[in-house]
Amino acid sequence: MQPKIPTIRVTRDEMRQRVALFSEIQGYDGGLPDSRHPSATRKLYNVIGFQPPQRSDGAVIVSPVGDQAAERAHIKIREGFNMGFCETTPGKGPMMHNHDTNETFMPITGTWRCSWEVDGKVEHFDLGPRDVISFPPGVQRRFENVTFNEPGQSHWLLFVIGGDAPEAEFSPEAHDKLIAEGFMTPDGKY
Repeated sequence: MQPKIPTIRVTRDEMRQRVALFSEIQGYDGGLPDSRHPSATRKLYNVIGFQPPQRSDGAVIVSPVGDQAAERAHIKIREGFNMGFCETTPGKGPMMHNHDTNETFMPITGTWRCSWEVDGKVEHFDLGPRDVISFPPGVQRRFENVTFNEPGQSHWLLFVIGGDAPEAEFSPEAHDKLIAEGFMTPDGKY
């Protein structure tokens, strides 16, 4: 048989650049418009990919993992997807937002509520470890740790987002709330 997919050979040292040992990954708690909002405090871990998106004129476009983490991918590749973790306590998670690419979630620990907007209301599924939900591009969505029977206990969510430099944008309602509560200026500074 003649292979159709070219085979490459990589050394152990080259492959080590594509290994993310959990003990080496650093989390970041800033770099997003809602990072300081009490309902949205969390740490984001940029494991694979996530390069900073190009800024649009006037729009508040951000990396899904925020500026700090986007600049520090542990495995620096551009191969059509990104992967990271969110760590937070019950009642916390990002505000409603949107992506220009697919976003898929899988809880590692705890229970997570994955919500989206449709026809003026919010729908959701509560997911436990190893459950999966996959949001298409353009859907306003959010996730929240709802493991309320373990107050103060951090839990982990894995997320995979399509693209090489995906963009995120907060919903108009979240954007207005961040401005009204002083977490962001009308010109998009946070």
